[in-house]
Amino acid sequence: MSKNIVVLDYGSGNIRSVQKGLQKVGANVVVSNDFETCLNAQGLIIPGVGAFAACMQGINKYRGSEIVDKRLAGNRFVLGICVGMQVMFENGLEHGVKTAGLHQWPGDVTEIKASILPHMGWNNVQVAIGSKLFKGVETEKFYFVHSFAAKDLDLQGTEKIDAPLKHFATHGEKFLASVENGPLSATQFHPEKSGDAGLQLLSNWLETV
Repeated sequence: MSKNIVVLDYGSGNIRSVQKGLQKVGANVVVSNDFETCLNAQGLIIPGVGAFAACMQGINKYRGSEIVDKRLAGNRFVLGICVGMQVMFENGLEHGVKTAGLHQWPGDVTEIKASILPHMGWNNVQVAIGSKLFKGVETEKFYFVHSFAAKDLDLQGTEKIDAPLKHFATHGEKFLASVENGPLSATQFHPEKSGDAGLQLLSNWLETV
């Protein structure tokens, strides 16, 4: 049975490629910024390219913080991609400007310490043991385009909730490439631009929804 997935349309530039990628792996995909549509979908994608502040401005315009809060409280699945991953953290620090994120995860998003920025192209991901998201593509490369990232996630598990699975990549320094945290998952890379490996990752995510 095809899963009903909504891609949040808040003005980000990579929405259509995300939509096409999901359709290729069998999802029924709607692009929308309607509050109830986004709230009630089986799965919600938060895409993002460009500046953290600009993405948050668009997300806030459509009550994105409330949508994400309510979905996660109801154990409904959310996947953030690129800046859509970054905004899950408390703050983004870009060019001396601090912008509040969605506060789902503690920590800040900061510039990568590397001799060449942006980090653009294919890179390996150090995948944590037990990943559902990377099942079958643990050793594959994925496509990155970014200059900022979260470096780690300090979030412990409890009796009711497992600690998040953290996956890392390195460009100049180690940074978070992906996180699996209950109904909330995210990738700093673009699965929709990562060929067959990216499509498999999207398919794996769909299976968990």
